[in-house]
Amino acid sequence: MPHSFSCRVYYEDTDLAGIVYYANYLKFIERARSEWVRALGVDQVAMKADGLVFAVRRVEADYLAPAKFDDLLEVETEVQSMTASRIVLRQDVSRGDDMLFKSVVTLVCVSETGRPVRIPADIRAKMQAHA
Repeated sequence: MPHSFSCRVYYEDTDLAGIVYYANYLKFIERARSEWVRALGVDQVAMKADGLVFAVRRVEADYLAPAKFDDLLEVETEVQSMTASRIVLRQDVSRGDDMLFKSVVTLVCVSETGRPVRIPADIRAKMQAHA
């Protein structure tokens, strides 16, 4: 079941041509991932206190059409696959019926030393329930 997150394009998000600067799509999808995890009931502050965080391992990005100042964007996040320590998400950004940006993001759960570790079972169960 996809999670949906809305965000507005602000002037600070645009370049001199008045379109969203390409790197800002990564910020939009990051915010959407954070809200998705929060909506699942996962407390990332508590995870960090336990020495665990999610880190982006890989991003595939396709820029299909430009977003512009004041556009209302919708970011859809959906689990594509999971392993014990990795989550692969599809994250798409659209404006109404227009698809603007498509991505596949691979996250890994890592310890405070940066080593991959298993996603805690309770968190994995919450994510799999929405896969």
